[in-house]
Amino acid sequence: MPEGGLPDAASLAEVPALPRDDEGPVFKEPWEAQAFAMTVKLHQAGVFTWPEWVDALSAEIASAGADTDKPYYALWLAALEKLVAGKGVASFAEMGTLKDAWRDAYLGTPHGQPVELNRG
Repeated sequence: MPEGGLPDAASLAEVPALPRDDEGPVFKEPWEAQAFAMTVKLHQAGVFTWPEWVDALSAEIASAGADTDKPYYALWLAALEKLVAGKGVASFAEMGTLKDAWRDAYLGTPHGQPVELNRG
């Protein structure tokens, strides 16, 4: 992966089953792109190496098994949460609290206004 940059084609080729087209990754929903971006940003910040990420995602996909109907990026997000918790960056409880706070913030924000997270 280029130093400090987005994943290059060779690095993305290492990611198992990544939905992509000729131009790169594709996303069905905005949250999928956000999960992808968080992964890249945390990698760039040195939280984990790209091979660690590939291993974490591969393990999540393998644990889901062939009969899963869980969407690809749900597996991606689960792998990211486990890796972040395993690295001690944030616990599952902390991540859950932040998810709840974001949900409350965007549900309470008028349409067209920026969402602000009050971490009181």
